[in-house]
Amino acid sequence: MTIRVMLADDQQMVRTGFRYMLDAEEGISVVGEAGDGIEAVRLAGELRPDVVLMDIRMPGIDGLEATRRLAGPGVADPLRVVVVTTFDLDEYVHAALTGGAVGFLLKDAGPALLIEAVRAAARGDAMVSPQITVRLLKHFAASQAPRRDHGQSGLTARELDIVRTVARGLTNTEVASELYVTISTVKTHLARVQEKLGARNRVEVAAWAYRSGLME
Repeated sequence: MTIRVMLADDQQMVRTGFRYMLDAEEGISVVGEAGDGIEAVRLAGELRPDVVLMDIRMPGIDGLEATRRLAGPGVADPLRVVVVTTFDLDEYVHAALTGGAVGFLLKDAGPALLIEAVRAAARGDAMVSPQITVRLLKHFAASQAPRRDHGQSGLTARELDIVRTVARGLTNTEVASELYVTISTVKTHLARVQEKLGARNRVEVAAWAYRSGLME
């Protein structure tokens, strides 16, 4: 099936570049473009794309607010939003992910990572570059007193192993290789982990791991 992508960025040149890269990839098609946050929310609601690539700094409302309206807590049928920005700031990353984004990339990440992020979002995975993930989550954990409650989470030993690898920024394929299990087994364990923790995605699972003191 073709992954339908919508682009939201106030720079026409950026949208044209992304469209060129994505349309050239088999199984991906750009179905719409928006130049400001309000238009992004409206168009995404009409098109219901599989993935929205969202810039942060846009007229109208910024990409963080647009992301919250499309994918944030309380949204009945959230879309899968990947924030793509020039600005590698911890507060932006944290706001994007807590606002419902399933990915965070820099615009200079290159075509391969952009395409990987789109495919990951379409299949329900989160895609954040490992260095950003680990730096952000360590910063997040350091700003709070660890609850040290991972022993009370109800997670099995194997599920805790899965959580640790996810918190290090590993993909499902990398987790499967490291733990000597199949990818389907990883997905099954991760689904159970998310259910037990009340986490919406693997980024929230990773945040829990650092917050609970599991990664010390």
